[in-house]
Amino acid sequence: MEVLITGGAGFIGSTIASACEDNGITPIILDDFSRGLRSFAARHAYYEGDIADAQVLNRIFTDHPEIEDVIHCAAKIVVPESVAQPLDYYDNNVGKSITLLQELAKHGVKRFILSSTASMYEPGENYMVDETAETNPQSPYAASKALLERVMRDFAATGRMQCLALRYFNPIGADPQMRTGLQDPNPTHVLGKMIEAHRTGGTFTVTGVDWPTRDGSGLRDYVHVWDLARAHVAALQQFDGIMRDAEREAVSEPTGLLNPNYNIINLGTGTGTTVFELVEAFGNATGHPLKFQTADARMGDVVGCATLTGKAERLLGWKAELSIADGVRHSLQWSEKLPEALENEPARATAGS
Repeated sequence: MEVLITGGAGFIGSTIASACEDNGITPIILDDFSRGLRSFAARHAYYEGDIADAQVLNRIFTDHPEIEDVIHCAAKIVVPESVAQPLDYYDNNVGKSITLLQELAKHGVKRFILSSTASMYEPGENYMVDETAETNPQSPYAASKALLERVMRDFAATGRMQCLALRYFNPIGADPQMRTGLQDPNPTHVLGKMIEAHRTGGTFTVTGVDWPTRDGSGLRDYVHVWDLARAHVAALQQFDGIMRDAEREAVSEPTGLLNPNYNIINLGTGTGTTVFELVEAFGNATGHPLKFQTADARMGDVVGCATLTGKAERLLGWKAELSIADGVRHSLQWSEKLPEALENEPARATAGS
């Protein structure tokens, strides 16, 4: 079995590619290398190009005519950048993806899996959300994913392709075998700031400690990237069953609004992780408590939310297996290896496949 992975040279896409390979599925990579690393792609058959480039897609399907499954990871993902450049995000994440879907349909692709985001959800009363929760994206990035999902749902309704959206929040960690990981040497997310404080002997600041959560700190939904990769592989393997579930729901829905060719599944730990719990996990991973201080919440800070995962357990036979401390430890290990990986990154591609 061959699967095309768009954005397969990025953090998540490259990890999915390794998980596919480990499970006897051959990944074919398409990436423009705007952020992905060629060294990640070079482990597999790969093509350099834009997801909306018909010529590149024609070449891929000429070389690999058996491809019927696609995992779509290619996207712009930086929330502040999306606020500053919303048109770029809608053009790339929605417009080019529409062209991609059109081209894939021409080449006979039957199954399309979107690596999506749970950041589009409106938090519920207990800050936990399932697949039926209201969506209310708060950034152009989240909105672009929600719009693409609507496009997928409408296209799937034509019967020309079956589509699945996998929604999740915050991936952490790296491939446990250290084949790939996050490409950014200076990440600005919470775990990145913790790693910086750990390395420099500084103090990490927990902003906001009076939220209505189990310990007062913000609730986040961290999940190990290898667990996410496993879920994508499970989605490939269980795809027909996932669509039978969608068909059952569509039949039982009296309004007829549900789609038998489209489904949504949340991925996460099922409990979420508070910032204080992440601080504790960091200490458990390193063997040394992380120095931290507290401060008032900043303007724009939110309590957060996390996903329920019962549907993933039922349809994929999947649940997160690696701990948050595992994610911290693997992130630290990869950050030690990253400088060498970046130094050895070739200046340009040397092969199309």
